[in-house]
Amino acid sequence: MIELLVLYYSRHGSTRTLAEAIAQGIDATDGAGARLRTVPAVSTVAEASAPDIPESGPPYVDLADLEQCAGLALGSPTRFGNMAAPLKYFLDGTGAQWFSGALAGKPACVFTSTGSLHGGQETTLVSMMTPLLHHGMLIVGLPYTEADLMTTTSGGTPYGASHVSGLDGRRAVDETERRLAIALGKRLAVTALKLAAPVA
Repeated sequence: MIELLVLYYSRHGSTRTLAEAIAQGIDATDGAGARLRTVPAVSTVAEASAPDIPESGPPYVDLADLEQCAGLALGSPTRFGNMAAPLKYFLDGTGAQWFSGALAGKPACVFTSTGSLHGGQETTLVSMMTPLLHHGMLIVGLPYTEADLMTTTSGGTPYGASHVSGLDGRRAVDETERRLAIALGKRLAVTALKLAAPVA
């Protein structure tokens, strides 16, 4: 059994919903399981700190979660076409894992939620890919063999799963977006299993 880390930051819940769908796809793959983790918010007040345990949802990620995972799904809402600061802050602290090559050769995928259809989904996804490439990870996207990718009028890109939440953040993840997120989780899990298989 291999375990894949689904790591995300979510402010209004949409990115978390995508994370749960990706985890569902991982868990539906024989021989693979998902470990859901989040990151605490960052504050402009230097003295502020988050509680050690979130009020709800998965626990905060630990660097050991990265080291132990067989693959990684990384998710964030978009912030001006980029990943949100809390996720970037966490990634900026992974220098030791980069130096040791802890993530090198492991598969990874990315996912996001935006307020509008052209709100920077693809640039946000690419912004999350960049540090993963520096870590030596193998990026997995969504192929156009996923029929929903050809017909979606909301979220879903070849770069990764996505969602359009609306300007008030209240639009629920629709069935197309959910199916694409599940498909991305399955693809990540299948890829990780193939990479973990012993060479004949």
